[in-house]
Amino acid sequence: MAWSIADVARMSGVTSRTLRHYDEIGLLPPAWIGSNGHRYYEEADLLRLQQILLMRELDLGLREIQAVLDSQVDQLAALREHHRRLLAERDRLETLARTVGRTIAELEEGKDNSDMAKINRPENLFEGLEPSRHEAEARERWPEQWEQSQRAIAGMTVQGMEQWQREVTAQMIRMAEFMVAGTLVADPAVQAEVETHYQDVCRFWTPCAAAYKGLGQTYVDDPQFRTNFDRIADGLAIYQRDAMAAYADARLS
Repeated sequence: MAWSIADVARMSGVTSRTLRHYDEIGLLPPAWIGSNGHRYYEEADLLRLQQILLMRELDLGLREIQAVLDSQVDQLAALREHHRRLLAERDRLETLARTVGRTIAELEEGKDNSDMAKINRPENLFEGLEPSRHEAEARERWPEQWEQSQRAIAGMTVQGMEQWQREVTAQMIRMAEFMVAGTLVADPAVQAEVETHYQDVCRFWTPCAAAYKGLGQTYVDDPQFRTNFDRIADGLAIYQRDAMAAYADARLS
């Protein structure tokens, strides 16, 4: 039995574009291609896709995944390694849950007379978070740019990564302060902050206007991403998205 690329996309949730990209790089070639040019996949291909998606959930890059799949590693040994990584991920999520709980408590304690939550102890906001995990949408929509960003991240030192995380935290807090003050997203000061954000993104990949708007929309649509913004200040994800859209229209179009 064989399934078309549309069937596989529907079953797996992976876009047809991504499946075609996997074929182009030799990671997941179809079993055969029909006379109409459509790709068809058999059961062995679906099992391979399951392995790919599992390893992507564990944040392995495409090259690393291909190396694992092509190395003919013992399946039981591979599953044990996946299990170890999943247990580590469980521990990370427990830490993240504690972070969210602590942040809720701090925001409740920090409400002033205007009922606007204050931003306190920003160094605690990102415990348990891994910024690279939040690029899932970009990874699916722009796989080549995603791989470029992964190479850039891999080249960063531990000190460089820590500095980058501090900069990201500070940038989000500055945007929250603009939002709380009621500053319009088109205000030059806000747009200057967005320029800083855009240049920071360009350290890893260079989005066009549509891609940068798409990244901003991901901040709103992706539950984990939106939570990360909105626990700093409620509504920050939408404010950031709108500011990025204004920047893309004015600077990138």
